[in-house]
Amino acid sequence: MTIKQYDSIVIGSGPAGEGASMKLAKCGQSVAMIEHYRDVGGGCTHWGTIPSKALRHSVQMVSRFRQDPVFRRVAGQVDVTWQELVKSAQSVIEKQVSMRESFYFRNRVDLHRGSASFIDANTVQVALKNGGEEICKADNIVIATGSIPYRPGDVNFDDPRTCDSDTILDIDFVPRSIIIYGAGVIGCEYASIFGNLGVKVDLVNTRDRLLSFLDGEIADALGYHFREIGVTVRNNETYSSIDSDGDSVVLNTESGKRFKADVLLWANGRSGATDKLNLSNAGLTANNRKQIEVDEYYRSSVPHIYAVGDVVGAPGLASAGYDQGRFAGTHIGEGHCDTKLISDIPTGIYTDPEISSIGLTEHELTEQKVPYEVGRSLFRSIARAQITGQTTGMLKILFNTQTLEILGIHCFGYQSSEIIHIGQAIMRQPGGGNRVSYFTENTFNYPTMAEAYRVAALNGLNRIQWQEDFHCEKNDADEAKD
Repeated sequence: MTIKQYDSIVIGSGPAGEGASMKLAKCGQSVAMIEHYRDVGGGCTHWGTIPSKALRHSVQMVSRFRQDPVFRRVAGQVDVTWQELVKSAQSVIEKQVSMRESFYFRNRVDLHRGSASFIDANTVQVALKNGGEEICKADNIVIATGSIPYRPGDVNFDDPRTCDSDTILDIDFVPRSIIIYGAGVIGCEYASIFGNLGVKVDLVNTRDRLLSFLDGEIADALGYHFREIGVTVRNNETYSSIDSDGDSVVLNTESGKRFKADVLLWANGRSGATDKLNLSNAGLTANNRKQIEVDEYYRSSVPHIYAVGDVVGAPGLASAGYDQGRFAGTHIGEGHCDTKLISDIPTGIYTDPEISSIGLTEHELTEQKVPYEVGRSLFRSIARAQITGQTTGMLKILFNTQTLEILGIHCFGYQSSEIIHIGQAIMRQPGGGNRVSYFTENTFNYPTMAEAYRVAALNGLNRIQWQEDFHCEKNDADEAKD
């Protein structure tokens, strides 16, 4: 059997693996990319981010068409199958695959399509799709195999009515009802998708509130809109068993409740995709979540083996994974890397309305005893939102009352994941440029959604002015008494 020698091997072609392989190729290294699926792109392209967000967009279009008064006469005649909705994502996936294939071709990265497993710390065996085998050796190896949905042993995923976030797109009908177990980001996004299709949704949350890492006001707003579209949130519930009779699924909880639906979506956690790598042959072990622990340069306990992306755990974002891959590639190719992920990474939650935030929440600022004020802008008062009909939502700016430094930005509503980056850019300005007054001292295009920053900033600064005026009046009154 021929052994192919490379400078570096990258395992997994998702965003993290792509970032690593492209940077290594730019450094002049010979690079092998090993991908177990038939196409490049990883879970992000084929089962996660791209298909779910494309599906969400299609569902939004159907929902808005049905609600638009202009089309009210014919809205009831619109009937879209689940297969048609899912198919709408396929063209996006194909474009993504074609584009990413070209990256590897242009940068002369060798693609090996098969499952990778370690023979030793420098040698990887590739079990090819056609039944053959290849052996690849390299001085450095980057593991970027991503994550997979966590599957507890007592849940029967062979039942076609029991799905996880990777298989939910394979169902061949729109269910009338669905149980979603797990109210994290994935669970909430799918609750929004099915709710907007008119499906009865039971969102079973193992915690006491939705998305507890979010600003409380934003999380409460999401809960309200879930109720508006028929999503029932069941907090503080843990499953005890799951039954299926072929026509429906029943989730039994430890509190004694029973939820019955056409489909169960298990969305309760993910674990690192490391089971098939034979890590022990390379001198590596995974932690209890099957993830690989790394240092600040993404090196594992074996210094020439790196790990990046979801396989190392938080933050578990495609954008962050790509950067981690680039940083690891830089460290390998150039011998050092001074660039790190910034501490404030924006969240993007693609519910409908969507949510995005960056920085600290009110709860965190209160705990830290930081003097802060809140500037709010309700989308219903923004002209662009009125024009588009997307008046649900708001923008919150949290800032220090003494320095006016922006401490956190929280957005709920139309295009939140785009709007947040304006605030992110200002928060990163050095030398006092990160003050809330930036938004009142600069002119915004009108009408735009970005104008919400100006409105929110004025709202917050007016609150401070009121407090200052109040203190001045109080001091004047006290002096008059004296």
